[in-house]
Amino acid sequence: MIPYGRQDISQSDIDAVIEILKSDFLTQGPTVEKFENSVATYCGARHGIATNSATSALHIACLALGLGPKDILWTSPTTFVASANCALYCGASIDFVDIDLQSHNMCVKKLEHKLIEAEKTGNLPKIVMPVHLTGQPSDMAAIKVLADRYNFKIIEDASHAIGAKYCSDNTTVMQSNSDSASNENFLPIGNCQYSDICVFSFHPVKIITTGEGGLATTNDNTLAERMQRFRSHGVTSNPSDMFERPNDEIWNYQQTLLGYNYRMTDIQAALGISQLGRLSKFVQRRHLIADVYNEGLKDLPIALPWQSNQSYSSYHLYVIKINELDSPKTQREVYDILQSNNINVNLHYIPVYRQPYYEKLGFKQGYCSNAERYHKSALSIPMFPKLEKIQQTKVIEILHEIFS
Repeated sequence: MIPYGRQDISQSDIDAVIEILKSDFLTQGPTVEKFENSVATYCGARHGIATNSATSALHIACLALGLGPKDILWTSPTTFVASANCALYCGASIDFVDIDLQSHNMCVKKLEHKLIEAEKTGNLPKIVMPVHLTGQPSDMAAIKVLADRYNFKIIEDASHAIGAKYCSDNTTVMQSNSDSASNENFLPIGNCQYSDICVFSFHPVKIITTGEGGLATTNDNTLAERMQRFRSHGVTSNPSDMFERPNDEIWNYQQTLLGYNYRMTDIQAALGISQLGRLSKFVQRRHLIADVYNEGLKDLPIALPWQSNQSYSSYHLYVIKINELDSPKTQREVYDILQSNNINVNLHYIPVYRQPYYEKLGFKQGYCSNAERYHKSALSIPMFPKLEKIQQTKVIEILHEIFS
């Protein structure tokens, strides 16, 4: 079976993990901080806060921004359920902004319209969470303009997007196999120029992996400190954050808020540091694979991934869309044929509000028409650095047979 995604583990990754296993610290040691600093430096952010998953990072990001029972978070419906669940963990309400049918990210025009209507009824969101779907950056500059106008905070769900970049001005580039977005006009996702917090995922199918794991970047010192405390039981050892206690009692730590055990281990962090050293090569390899798909599939009655000329995608996923008006096969038929040929395609994603749990909250089919249209046409075909030429050729050949 050819998977749709797979980690790339090298001998240097293995050696890095073994070194930690032989050290004094398996967790809560210096390697986690080194990983945090490495990611923050790569992104150009002031702080990095590592967690045991991206879901945990999203949760503490919401908590750090003060999201609570009387608040609302808006996100994209075309995402994994964690993007919405983190709001419910805080007791807040959740709502969705429909996607743009070209980028498949949150539609800025629909966001603006929804904000105009929400302001009239006093239901503006406290947080808006755009998702960089497949590694294609959202239009963060435009979303930040709306944030300043309507006074909401921004958390970027960049679970797909470490290694992606966007243009900081109006410069445009052509997508290429090399890191063409390495010039000074391009900023890495995670720099937080247009957001309060940005969250990455290091699940095995993501661009780089720590096994499981996540990390939040921010440029705000207070948000960083709050996230650090929330991820570790709400405990602090910083004297300036501790409450006064009798001098004859030893108080070398205090729990000052209700936190969680969301800590990353040094084992995971060591793997992450090693993987981070190959991040650019991983993304360049994904672009090469995408180029082969683009050439091999260009004449079929399917839509290939759109790429903005003002950003540089990390190409976490390669999503094709089946146009049932032009195609002799339905999305379901294509899915079944590929699976029967040992090609493990996937669907990213079913609109979150269509999930049974969210339907119980009152959401109905038809709420976000673009997201539902995308859901009924999209398939993620194999995309990972170790995808072999013979495997990719098979995928292309089977798709040609399907549409012949």
